[in-house]
Amino acid sequence: MELVTTYLCKTSDIGVHSNMFGGNLVALIDQSSAAYASQICDTPRMVTLSISEMFFKKPIKVGNIIKVYAKVLNFGNTSVTLYMELRKHNVYTGDQETSTSTEIKFVRIDDEGNALPISERVKTRYNDRVVKFGKGLLSMEEKKTETYEQAESKN
Repeated sequence: MELVTTYLCKTSDIGVHSNMFGGNLVALIDQSSAAYASQICDTPRMVTLSISEMFFKKPIKVGNIIKVYAKVLNFGNTSVTLYMELRKHNVYTGDQETSTSTEIKFVRIDDEGNALPISERVKTRYNDRVVKFGKGLLSMEEKKTETYEQAESKN
């Protein structure tokens, strides 16, 4: 799993029971996973197809830091399915408790909203990066290393 975003729960996120409103949690996961899917698949044209059930296990309060983690479960021809986990982070201990998790599926689309295939290059690159770096999205330094090694292997 890799960290895809960090969020600070604000007063405006709170529902009537003094916890972060469930709809805001769903929106946070949808936004975070859409950004992750877009980066993994090299396109901003990814749309949510489905979100599996979610159970809200731990309440989130104002001031809590939320960390959202993701991993690719599988690629389809035109889709990518992600496992998303939202954790409440304790700044004093560094401990994290899972608040909710879900599977979410995105489809790559064209300008008209028609499904487009995700290239084999994207799928292979993701798998290669997970094997080598333990994650699908690379830092700038890791990306430079990857590019350098690819150039070296061609020589």
